[in-house]
Amino acid sequence: MSTQENKYIYESPDNGKTIYKRPFMDITKRKLVDNTPFSWPLMKDCITDEDKQSMIDFIKNTNRLTNGPKVKEFEQKWSEWLGCKYSLFVSSGSTANTLLVAAMKERHNLKDGDKVIVPCMTWVTNISPIIQLGFQPIFCDIDPKTFSFDLDNLNQISKDHPDIKMVFVTHLFGISADMDSYKKIFPKALFIEDVCESHGATYKDQKCGTLSEGSTFSSYFGHHMTTVEGGFVNTNDKELYNLMKIKRSHGMAREALPEKFEEYKKQYPDVHPQFMFVTDGYNLRSMEINAVLGLSQLQRLDSNNKERKINFNRFIKLLNKYPKHFYLNYQVEGNSSFCLPFICKDKKFKIELESYLNKHKIETRPLCSGNLLRQPFLQRELNIPPPSSFPTAEFLHENGFFIGNNHMITNSEWDELEKIIDTYVRQ
Repeated sequence: MSTQENKYIYESPDNGKTIYKRPFMDITKRKLVDNTPFSWPLMKDCITDEDKQSMIDFIKNTNRLTNGPKVKEFEQKWSEWLGCKYSLFVSSGSTANTLLVAAMKERHNLKDGDKVIVPCMTWVTNISPIIQLGFQPIFCDIDPKTFSFDLDNLNQISKDHPDIKMVFVTHLFGISADMDSYKKIFPKALFIEDVCESHGATYKDQKCGTLSEGSTFSSYFGHHMTTVEGGFVNTNDKELYNLMKIKRSHGMAREALPEKFEEYKKQYPDVHPQFMFVTDGYNLRSMEINAVLGLSQLQRLDSNNKERKINFNRFIKLLNKYPKHFYLNYQVEGNSSFCLPFICKDKKFKIELESYLNKHKIETRPLCSGNLLRQPFLQRELNIPPPSSFPTAEFLHENGFFIGNNHMITNSEWDELEKIIDTYVRQ
């Protein structure tokens, strides 16, 4: 037996010795146990034969693989689908956040130390760019119905911090945030949206991602549609779009809109226009092959989202059988479900249920990053409040987890899930 195989020999629940290729931590026994394969994974392989054929045909008939015409075509199709004027395809949803925040800072002349409201339960790359770009994050507790800002806490923040400059809203788990209420509380603040995992979610019949100065999406493998790695920034602001175009490619002037490029050439005649840098920037571009995959996937996005909604409604119907054990007050209207979240009324029940699901090959994850104030990188930051300051986020951290949702879940898999949960609850 190889050293690599020996590395993955762990005690199984019956104290036997078995080789497991993908070990995981049993959270009740604190030891590694079997986890291969998941019968209900977070995401199934959603790249179809048609997708693969599109990429094969493209590679056979092109001499260009770097950012080019296919990326531009994908950006145009995405703008049409979302209902916005301008979109930029970038290397990930995380870099989309960095690009949007950096461009907003320059576009609106924001300063280091300016305050930006962020949720204390979201993905880490909503928070990191705020800190990295010199802003002061002001954390807000969570509403368990929308998994976005708690209105009472938001009102208190408006009193404690009347100088808020920007609000970074996350539409989490495919559930739309209450944008109008937030804007009433902060009428003078700038708003941006992270719609990373909520493609197609709507708020008052308008797609999330069109409700603010700018928004971001992710097309990571596990999301509603995939380019394997990739993401979008979106806006209706032409100046912001021009700035993001430049910053996406090192800050180079030649990436600007044509009329702006001509302005830069006249303004800086002593600098070669092909290597002229008019702002700081990054290399956040994606590649043609990712766009080809995205164009193929985009054709099925709406129909796949319908299946996700059907799954979410079936999930709610399932958990409604057990009102003593689960909270179920999610915002359903406009939902474009990313996952199936469990919020348990008892912490011990949650821990043991999650372990039971894992034992039956159902993959689980915490609710996003849990209470972010518990994360080590934030614990090292100055002026960060203690996790206990956000009681709802703390409760969700302790009592919540999710399983995957996707458009390929079968009726037989649903029947099995229902039987597993019913068996456990009745125990």
